[in-house]
Amino acid sequence: MEEVILKADRRNVLGKQVSAIRREGRLPAVIYGHYIDPISIELDLRDASKSLTGLAPSTLVTVEVEGTPHKALVREKQRNKITGILLHVDFLAVSMKEKLRSQVYIEIVGVSPALKDFNGVLVTGTDEVEVECLPQDLPERFVVDISKLLRIGDGVYIRNLNIPEGVRVLDEPDTLVALITAQAAEEVEAAPVVEEALTTEPDVIEHGKKEEEEAE
Repeated sequence: MEEVILKADRRNVLGKQVSAIRREGRLPAVIYGHYIDPISIELDLRDASKSLTGLAPSTLVTVEVEGTPHKALVREKQRNKITGILLHVDFLAVSMKEKLRSQVYIEIVGVSPALKDFNGVLVTGTDEVEVECLPQDLPERFVVDISKLLRIGDGVYIRNLNIPEGVRVLDEPDTLVALITAQAAEEVEAAPVVEEALTTEPDVIEHGKKEEEEAE
């Protein structure tokens, strides 16, 4: 994947006043990390939105703050709930010499022959894996090809993932990723009930009648 480079300026406007820079087409953000003091920054909203769309949480980006590059991961993206427009981004600055922990997406591709040949059903489990490694070894995603699942009962677990050298998986090896199961048996249609003549008035049973975060 092509390297993502975001150019940013230091931001002096803080708090509720950031709405003013948003109206100017700017995106407020912050870079933080255990080895640097937090830096309040602003980016071009259009350019940043385009670069960050579809970006996996394990993808390294370079944030250039007035010419100084910072390798970072996107830790949080806040959006307007109605328009979907980015409101704020948190970047976690990383040291290329220190191991970090991150979630890595699992992408399922292909079609299992068992879905057609045996009328199977695909059941998915976890869609991400927590790993520990140096930033440069961090996988963007794990790709799982289910075309290799040929029969009912065939499955993929975390232990079956192709883990690159230098990457340690922190989740349980037996955690399910994908499994082909049999179709559930169809419910047997209930036999019709013969209504009995009512000799008394039926009882009447009365049944009694049994929140939102605001975006920044």
